[in-house]
Amino acid sequence: MNIGFIGLGVMGKPMAGHLVDAGHEVVVFNRSRAKVDELETHGAVGALGPAQVGEKSDVVITMLPDSPDVEHVLFGTEGVVSTLRPGSLVIDCSTISPTAAIEVAARLAEKGIAFVDAPVSGGEAGAIAGALAVMMGGEEEAVRRAIDVLDAVAATLVHVGPVGAGQLVKAANQMLVAGNIALVGEAVTLLQRSDVNVDAALTVLGGGLAASKVLETKAPKMLTRDFEPGFRVDLHHKDLKIALAAAEQAQIAVPLTGVITQLVQALRSAGDGGLDHSALIKALERLSGTPSG
Repeated sequence: MNIGFIGLGVMGKPMAGHLVDAGHEVVVFNRSRAKVDELETHGAVGALGPAQVGEKSDVVITMLPDSPDVEHVLFGTEGVVSTLRPGSLVIDCSTISPTAAIEVAARLAEKGIAFVDAPVSGGEAGAIAGALAVMMGGEEEAVRRAIDVLDAVAATLVHVGPVGAGQLVKAANQMLVAGNIALVGEAVTLLQRSDVNVDAALTVLGGGLAASKVLETKAPKMLTRDFEPGFRVDLHHKDLKIALAAAEQAQIAVPLTGVITQLVQALRSAGDGGLDHSALIKALERLSGTPSG
């Protein structure tokens, strides 16, 4: 299958590599040419821009930071839609608002192009392992086609509803992840300020009901101060704002998400927006009067 892939960041680059390994003809584009060059050595074909990706593809996958990036790549001057044929499929694996996903789908439908919103969860490790979880919104036939493609990058593929539903589920995912990171950060801060063996404490916590993927992967980063992203604080803040907007639209209260969003904003205000979201512990340490490096 001829697949285009736009957005070769921490998640996108390994995802595109898995598609090449699965035997697909993959055309890639990224603003930074170095990532394209790396994937060319892996067997992908580099494109000069989004229009060239559309011209050479039956399916185009986007993995971009935010709604404006997706809209620009698809509909901007020399965008994908300028060359993508009717009957093609666009799969957006970015995390954008449900409303934006619905608007993108409507604009593509006018051109006879199918659309699936398919945000992913699993982080950099999941992308490298080809073991992501994908939550898909779209029509049944379009989702079936998307599953045939995304099977190369994912361990869990679930159709959760119509267009926009994938993004709504991803918003819920980001609420849960942020809340878990915040509580792990509080627990680690408490343990470090107390007379306990922190490593031993985390081992026993990981063996009980408190165990979680976040505890397993993020607590060690907090202890070693390894805040190399991963998933950037800035992006998680954007995702939490999407979740808050969705909650407002649904007329539900999400007070904990609101508080955690403020903690994340405090990190950004301190200049830490480019760090991994495990750096949330730094905001908690500052509140506790603990030096934060």
